[in-house]
Parts: sequence; C-alpha cells; structure tokens
Amino acid sequence: MRKVKKPVFFVVFALILLFAASVIFGVTTYYGDMNTVYLKGVDNIRFGIDIRGGVDVTFTSPGDIDATDAQLDAAKEVIVQRMINLGITDYESFIDYGNDRIIVRFPWKEGEANFDPEEAVKELGETAELTFREGYEVDDAGLYTGVTAENVILVGSDIQEAYAAYTQDSAGNLEWQVSLELTSSGTGKFAEATTRLSQTRGVISIWMDDTCISYPQVNSSITDGRASITGNFDADEAKALANKINSGALPFKLVTASFSTISPSLGSGALEAMVVAGLIAFAFIAVFMIVMYRLPGAVAVIALIGQVSGTLAFISGYFGFMNGSILTIPGIAGIILAVGMGVDANIITSERIREELANGKTLDGSIESGFKRAFSAILDGNVTMILVAIILMGAFGTPDSIFSKLLHFVFFMFGPSTAGTIYSFGFTLLTGVALNLFFGVLCSRLMLASLSKFKAMRNPKLYGGVRHEQ
Repeated sequence: MRKVKKPVFFVVFALILLFAASVIFGVTTYYGDMNTVYLKGVDNIRFGIDIRGGVDVTFTSPGDIDATDAQLDAAKEVIVQRMINLGITDYESFIDYGNDRIIVRFPWKEGEANFDPEEAVKELGETAELTFREGYEVDDAGLYTGVTAENVILVGSDIQEAYAAYTQDSAGNLEWQVSLELTSSGTGKFAEATTRLSQTRGVISIWMDDTCISYPQVNSSITDGRASITGNFDADEAKALANKINSGALPFKLVTASFSTISPSLGSGALEAMVVAGLIAFAFIAVFMIVMYRLPGAVAVIALIGQVSGTLAFISGYFGFMNGSILTIPGIAGIILAVGMGVDANIITSERIREELANGKTLDGSIESGFKRAFSAILDGNVTMILVAIILMGAFGTPDSIFSKLLHFVFFMFGPSTAGTIYSFGFTLLTGVALNLFFGVLCSRLMLASLSKFKAMRNPKLYGGVRHEQ
C-alpha cells in the first residue's frame, strides 16, 4: 500500500464520477431521426409491471389433463404469437413444467386508454386454430383471401405431430427442417393436394388463427402421411415453427389459474416514492459517515456512489457483454440493502483504523492494518449475502437463467411464478454486494492511502484518531 502515489485519489475519484455520469445519462449519438446507443443509461432500464403497471396471468391445463412438455411449449407459442398480434411486444413468458403452468406478464400498452386486459387474457388462452391452405393470396391487411380463403387442406386435428429434425441436403450439408406426421384423415387430403400442386410447384400456406406462419412450396407428391418443411432454418427457427404447428393440435383450452393487474399510476407512484426515499436515505448516510468517520467516511460515500452506479449499469444493460435485467420494486429494495452492506463494510474498516490509531500505531500502519483486519469480516458478510442472492435467483428465476439451471434439482418445486419480483431482488442484491468488494474495499483503500500521502491529510484526527503523529 505504501506504493500508492498522491495522484491515485484524483484518478479513482474522477473515474468513479465519469462512470456514474455515463451510467445515468448514457452515451447516444443522433443523426436526424436516427439515434445510436453506445452505452445505455438509466432511461433504458426496463421496469417490471409492479412499477410500470400491467398484467400478470398464470395459465394451466384443465384439471383432467396432464399436459406434456411438448404441449406446454406449443401452448406458449400460441400465447406469444397472440401477444404479438395484439401489439404487445414487451412481455415475459415462462413455463413451469413441473406444475403444468405458463406464466405471462406484459405491461400496459403505451398511450392505450381502451386496452381491456381481461379480454386480452381470454383471447390468449383460447385454443389456436391451425389451417393448411392452398396458395398464398392475401389482402392489404395480410389476411387470406381468394383461393387461400376458400381451400382449406388440413386443420389442426389432421396433424399427428410436428418436430424439428435435421437431414443432409444434396451437397451433403446438414440442414434443419420441420417434419410432419399426419393422421389417417389428414394423409388422404394432403396426398390429393400435394399431387395436384406439385405439378405447378404451388404453395401451401400454414396459418395460426389469422397469421401466416409459413408458406412452403410443394416440390413432390406426398402420399405416406410424412412431410417435411425446409427453408434454411436454424435449430431454434425449426423448433419454433414445429411448436406453432403443434399448438393447433392442442386437445385442450388453457385455464386461467390466476389473474391480476396493476395500474400504471400505482406503479409509477411507488417508483417515485422509493426513489425519493432512496435519495433521502443516501443523503443521511453520507452525512452520518462524514460526521462520524471524517475522511474515511467521505471516501466511503464516493465508493457508495460507484457501487450504486455499477448496480444500475448491470440493470440497464450498460455493459455490452450481457443483457440488462428488469427492475421491480423488490429489486430497488435489493439495491438499498446492498448499499447497507456497503455502509457496514466501510464502518468496520473505519472502526479498525480508529482502533489502530488508539493503540499508538502510525497513520500509514493504522490504515494498512485497519483494512487487513476488517477484510475477513467484510468478506464473510458479503459472501453470505451473495449466496443468499444466488439461492433466491435459483429458486425463483426464469427457467433459462444460469442459477435456475444450476439449482433446478434443489428448487424444482418452486417454478417461475414470482420470477419478475424475487429474481430482481436477488439480482440487484448480488450485483450490489459483489460491487461492494470492488468499490468499498479496493477503491476505498486506494483513495484513502493516496490521501494519507498529503501533508495536510496526515492529522490522525481526520481518521478518527486522538493524537498527532510524531
């Protein structure tokens, strides 16, 4: 630590302030009506429905039906497609395979005054209507018309199964496709249509409700009830199309197990209250730390600014290597709790420095020894909180999150029903506490050691001591 030079404080302080400013305002360039976002700011944070307001609904299969994983995947595709048709693009959807549940959350539509959430939920849960139609004739609205409207080749009940598979093309390369197996009733109808359309390389369009999901060309007559759809698919695209086709053959209508709405005014009011409360609390903490611990307290406030800014950066997607996270009201509570852990770490360090000075050590020795003695206690507390956050994220996270996958064998009974709230709490707590080890320990140590090199800053009273160094 004795190698720390005087300018280090100013360098670290300037970097923290620059980082905090870029996190708050972001970095964006404008060219006419186009804007390019280089670094996302707080305006890019996506809020959960408990803040923005919206709908939280859980669908399940009827009590007498034990849905398979494939059927749940297909049902989810129906819901997603219908939300897109309703103009709802900022949504969350999860599947709890263990309890046959599909959890859907979506915010209120921007500027929408007549949006009826109950009607939207009812429409989402309806059984999908799947049709294979001759040709691909559509009107200006994209709805089928003409021959396509008149000639229905297959319906959902004619499809036995659709699944993604891969095969070799004529050049020997592997390519993904969607394979279809038809029922006995569908085999005859499909054979007649493909025999006729293959002569002119006609098209069979596939529709889910009023949305066309594919329109492959007929290359040959298919009479054995087994067909394939190709088209330069990757694995995800082939699986998605197969799920959409399977959704039309679902033997049940989804049942609404729970349904709740939160008004935008209630959510925004809660957000404003928590932000104001957080700012007031931070101001009191800053005053308390500076009055009680003087110079170490001032350094601690700077470190806390860096810690909070880092947490907001992870939430907004500031760092290009990872996506942001949805912020909920419990997520804000996680930020506040992490700040409390940061304050605790700085208090422990400041008290240790004060104790060393009281025992007669030099200022440099007291700072070095104080940080060393405090580190084990700080590390224990922070690691404990990190483990708690990981457990919360694993128990209540989305099925595709890393901690849910790692801890699924332990917490498989929970499911993702509260993922949008508890997961956000765990995420902000984890990032805040982890950042505390960087800003509250490393950066604080560098800044304090640097300040102690200035002659005007070597009075032990500035560090909580009671005597002047000889």
